[in-house]
Amino acid sequence: MSKRKRKILRERWSSHWIFLFAAIGSAVGLGNIWRFPYLAGKYGGGAFLVPYLIILFLLGIPILIMEYALGQRMQRGAVGVFGKIDKRLRGIGVNAVFVSFIICVYYAVVMAWTLIYFFHSFKVSWGNAPKEFFFTKVLEMSSNIRFLDGINWTIFAALIAVWVIIYFCIWKGTKSVGRVVLVTMPLPILLILILVIRGITLPGSLEGILFYIIPNFRALLDVQVWNAAISQIFFTLSIAFGIMIAYASFNDKINIKKDAWITAITNSVISIVAGFAVFSTLGFMAAKQSVPVAELAAEGPSLAFIAYPQALSLMPYAGLFSLIFFVTLLSLAIDSAFSFVEAVSTVFSDAFKRISKKWISLVICIGGFLCGIIFTSRAGMYFLDLFDHFATNYGLVLVGIFECLAVGWVYGAPKLRRYINRDSDWKLGKWWDFSIKYLCPIVLIYLIIAQLVIDLTKNYGDYPNWAMLIGWGVVLVPILVGVIISFWPSKR
Repeated sequence: MSKRKRKILRERWSSHWIFLFAAIGSAVGLGNIWRFPYLAGKYGGGAFLVPYLIILFLLGIPILIMEYALGQRMQRGAVGVFGKIDKRLRGIGVNAVFVSFIICVYYAVVMAWTLIYFFHSFKVSWGNAPKEFFFTKVLEMSSNIRFLDGINWTIFAALIAVWVIIYFCIWKGTKSVGRVVLVTMPLPILLILILVIRGITLPGSLEGILFYIIPNFRALLDVQVWNAAISQIFFTLSIAFGIMIAYASFNDKINIKKDAWITAITNSVISIVAGFAVFSTLGFMAAKQSVPVAELAAEGPSLAFIAYPQALSLMPYAGLFSLIFFVTLLSLAIDSAFSFVEAVSTVFSDAFKRISKKWISLVICIGGFLCGIIFTSRAGMYFLDLFDHFATNYGLVLVGIFECLAVGWVYGAPKLRRYINRDSDWKLGKWWDFSIKYLCPIVLIYLIIAQLVIDLTKNYGDYPNWAMLIGWGVVLVPILVGVIISFWPSKR
């Protein structure tokens, strides 16, 4: 089949706006209202915003521009893109989609928790004991990671429902995705604004807002704050997943630089605004219970399921605002969840053109569900925390390093920049070449080494050694598979 014919047969977005909605929808997910606030709470509120914004402009946007350009230029998924640069670089794309799949597996479980809370919102079932409700009633959590204690069948059933929803969002490729994002992208923005307005009008909200926006500059000397900022930028912009490469490959021509800036700025604005919704509400609860905001904000990954629901239960019309909050979480999550699957299915569709994408997507969704069963056990929260730490702090960052080295030193950053500028109103300067060739790799390598020193000094989360081996497996297995495929005969 000629290249021209193959290009014609490739899926296409129905319009440029649908592409932007899909890209922004992928970027704007649970990470904006679940992950971003708990990282801000963990790392001192405003102290986290400073490195977050610095990393956004120095690393996030340049790499996002690169991924958009690669996808549109090569008209392939992540594996095909890097294989076209050099067949020995196919492993970079394999690593990207492998990490994407791993994150999607546990991300779907967080969605399952959210779905359970959605149904409990009608009666505000957590009442005055949200912590006990989350750990005992919802998770039925075991005492530590050593004890699986069987399957939590409620989460198991919710996970099935989540994967069914994901499948029917993507089963027709860009057509079904386009229809879904028309609703799921603008809806949560409206709901977040409602929550912000409600939050800032609550008594005591100012204390939470001040904690959120005033930085503790001493915290900026902690390398973990910077690592958290990088992992959040990568996580929330969907870079190094292969997602934006896949989405851009369904375009004939876009203004790459402008669309990357629109996607990145929209995503970050929504994250920051969502932070006001969360921290203003935490300020209200802190005033109500006479406890410091910092104590409430330090709940970690369970912030959205403990501290915030407790604050909601103290409000007038608690059921209504609880419902709005969890509908917001679900609508944010779904776009990101099916974009993970789309990144993987695009790679397989490129490789096996005779197989319908419906079947490829079905197999991936079934595989994702089966792999996620471990997170439905009563030790699931521990495994989720472990996988999230290693996948985001190492897996994504390593893919980002490999991508920058491949483009900067093998393909040539100036060559890709000329392609970007060819159809762009906003011309990209030589600063971008420097960023991709030197700045991004150096910063990412330094931070990953610093994180490595921390994790080799002490087991993350005080988990046992066998659990740490699983965590390192999350990092090393994708790399190993990538290396094998890089040197596998091309025809196979």
